[in-house]
Amino acid sequence: MAGTEETLHPEIHETGRPEIYNEEGWIDQGYLEVVERAIEDGDADFLRADAGRLHQSELADLLVALPAERRPEFIRLMGEEFDFTALTEVDDSIRHEIVERMPNAQIATAVEGLDSDDAVYILEDLDEEDQADILARLPFTERIRLRRSLEYPEETAGRRMQTEFVAVPPFWSVGQTIDYMREEKNLPDSFAQVFVVDPTFRLIGTVDLDRILRSSRDVKAEDVMHETRHAIPATMDQEEAALLFQQYDLLSAAVVDENDRLVGVLTIDDVVDVIQEEAEEDIMRLGGVGDEELSYTVLRTTRARFLWLLINLATALLASFVISWFDAPIHDMVSLAVLMPIVASMGGNAGTQTMTVAVRALATRDLDIYNVTRIVRRETAVGLLNGLVFAAIMGAITVFWFTNTNLGMVIGAAMIINLIAAALAGILIPLVLHRMGTDPAVASTVFVTTVTDVVGFFSFLGLASWWFRLH
Repeated sequence: MAGTEETLHPEIHETGRPEIYNEEGWIDQGYLEVVERAIEDGDADFLRADAGRLHQSELADLLVALPAERRPEFIRLMGEEFDFTALTEVDDSIRHEIVERMPNAQIATAVEGLDSDDAVYILEDLDEEDQADILARLPFTERIRLRRSLEYPEETAGRRMQTEFVAVPPFWSVGQTIDYMREEKNLPDSFAQVFVVDPTFRLIGTVDLDRILRSSRDVKAEDVMHETRHAIPATMDQEEAALLFQQYDLLSAAVVDENDRLVGVLTIDDVVDVIQEEAEEDIMRLGGVGDEELSYTVLRTTRARFLWLLINLATALLASFVISWFDAPIHDMVSLAVLMPIVASMGGNAGTQTMTVAVRALATRDLDIYNVTRIVRRETAVGLLNGLVFAAIMGAITVFWFTNTNLGMVIGAAMIINLIAAALAGILIPLVLHRMGTDPAVASTVFVTTVTDVVGFFSFLGLASWWFRLH
């Protein structure tokens, strides 16, 4: 049922428009209730006037906060005022859920008004049949651009690039270029560079906008351009492209195909998203949860975590097998069982510290063949120094706790051995996995933990058995 804003939502006018976010940075509950009530009442006018003013990121936060069953109706009521760019800001599973409930004709109308990189982001996870149907509904030029981007592998610059750009021949004057940018209707909404190309669209150079504005109208583009030194191949991994942006402080970069022909442009806003995604991916993989998202269902989350939990179980059984070798000393001296977890835990934490630094350094290319020897030596020295300090601390605690000097010496020696082993495992395992072509963020944790557990238990219990047999 439709009605006036004053009739349906008097609290808006009595207290003023609710704040979108509360003090914690979440969508305000009062505002969310108002939006839900408007959806329930079918008040399209209010939603278009109110939510239509939101930035795409704010609109995305509102979509996430809304119950799943409300989202399709909210988008329907918003009509043309809904900014579909917001779908690129939400979790993949939420976007899939929304898009799957929309007819292909509506999706085609939506992506036609988006920048090509955002349109590809929405289309890439649809099945091939729906993709083909949606693309067939688009104008020819737009269809060809999107299809070309979708043909590039996932997580490459070609998938991330924007196919709308400004390109001019080298013989054009600055005046012609400025007039073209003013009059042409199909240019991107914002851009920082003009690309100079030959008749076959091979990239010749780049002209920054500030250079154009500061040059006389009769100066040719080829006279004010600079050679493009950081053109990005369309098949380059998006993480490598982001590293180029970081290294050379780029705002945008040309994307070229295998024949050096200009096919798109990669911009800093897309690269920021890539950097965030890659960092989140590394963090999640270090924890053994892969690409899991908060919006996953219980079953999907369980499946995502099961494999690495199973591998952890196998490594835990290995550590338990090592402990079983020393069942007699443990039976004779219960204090060994009390102290065992301390040695393993300290080694595990130290190994995780080193591993985290190593994995991140490999991802950012800060760790290479030129400094790897120095870093390995440094981490070994850190492990030795920490081992000596904590050996003294834990040895003193053990002597005070169990009034047994020999046991304090044993746990101190085991602490030194395990912290050195942890340092070596934390740096060498990621290096070996990286050299083998395996993502060290995925597999390092379980191997480092296994090494520190096995070495910790073996060194502590082995030294204890040997020492107490002698005494």
